[in-house]
Amino acid sequence: MNRMSVAVAVVAVFATASAASTQTPPAAITLNEAVQLSQKALPQMVQAAGNVKIAEAGERSAVGSYLPNLSLSAGSSLSPKNNIGGVAQSGINDSYNARLSLSYDVFTGGRRGAQKSQANAQTATAEAGLLEQQYAVALLTKQAFFNELRAGDLIKVAESRVQRAQEALDAATQRQKLGSATQSDVLRAKIELSSANEALLTAQTQQTSARFALGRLIGANEAVAAKVDAPVEVKPLALTHEQIVELAISQAPAIRAAEASTRAADASVDAARAQYLPSLSLSAGYGWQNQDMAFSSQDLNWSLGLGLSYPLFNGFQREEAVQRAQVQENVAKAQFADAQRLARANAESAVRALTLAEQRIRMNEEAVEAATEDLRVQRERYRVSASTILDLLTSQESLVRAENSLVGARYDYQIARAELESLLGREL
Repeated sequence: MNRMSVAVAVVAVFATASAASTQTPPAAITLNEAVQLSQKALPQMVQAAGNVKIAEAGERSAVGSYLPNLSLSAGSSLSPKNNIGGVAQSGINDSYNARLSLSYDVFTGGRRGAQKSQANAQTATAEAGLLEQQYAVALLTKQAFFNELRAGDLIKVAESRVQRAQEALDAATQRQKLGSATQSDVLRAKIELSSANEALLTAQTQQTSARFALGRLIGANEAVAAKVDAPVEVKPLALTHEQIVELAISQAPAIRAAEASTRAADASVDAARAQYLPSLSLSAGYGWQNQDMAFSSQDLNWSLGLGLSYPLFNGFQREEAVQRAQVQENVAKAQFADAQRLARANAESAVRALTLAEQRIRMNEEAVEAATEDLRVQRERYRVSASTILDLLTSQESLVRAENSLVGARYDYQIARAELESLLGREL
């Protein structure tokens, strides 16, 4: 690559970066606003809320099984009159009827109670699933929010890199004019400036992608920027390590859902076994029947009955139902135990990831401080011809790596904290 092509590439890249930076900024939103909007926009939240409504409807239906069934029927019919003694009869027979019926299951062998317990457990499962989904959606939103902020900070790092690269190029050019630097120094400085502008463009592209991702999560059709309403910093946890693990295996949304599923499976076994007991039902009715559209005392009738039902043999369907329910109960218990082990493992991993991210922040802050001082020294040494352009560019590269690592560590910490909160189902 000759000097002219390098210069053209630098100018083109820098012009593109400048044009991108002057675009109209998108609408900004705070973290709390983003989380609230995503709870309404994402289909998984709509589905989870719908599951709760369906479970509540099932619970009302289970309560309704304790109430009598009431039905009303009415009808009419027309037919030609029959022949009498071989003599044809003219005319049409018409009849009208109406009946009000009531039935009530007096005894069902515990089936209704088991179904009510099962419905209550299913509602608890749906509610725990809704809570779990709320924190899962909140985690997705926080990840997108912090990724947008991360991209913004990386742009600042890239802009600082461009500025330092330009200063190095100016210094190399000035030294070349004075005869204390070679053409190679200037070319290396130009290459670094080109790389810095490329990094700036990459960071700007990542920010645009992050903004569209955030917009999609909150239900917007355009890019949305993250607006910081509180310092993004390390905050002490309100719970100890042991308390976090204990909370994860006892109160986490996934644990609540698994526990409720176990209760529902237990109730399904009781409901299946209820088929081995007889059922007792009461029925009553009051009706009217006449060939004319008129009520009379002779046309009114009533009935009252008490029935006992017990299937002696139904082709082993009861046995199959009980076996299925017992298998589901065993599976639910195994899933509950596994959910507790998984919650413990995830809590341990999340806490350690959070601690590591916090330590990385401190280490990278020290690295940025050291790299900044090293760059200051190398600039001074290069100015007095005590070091080469390679030493200066190496120091600049070390500072860029340290600054990028610090940005990554800061937002890795925020995301790790959000993951822990999602696991526990509560803010920390």
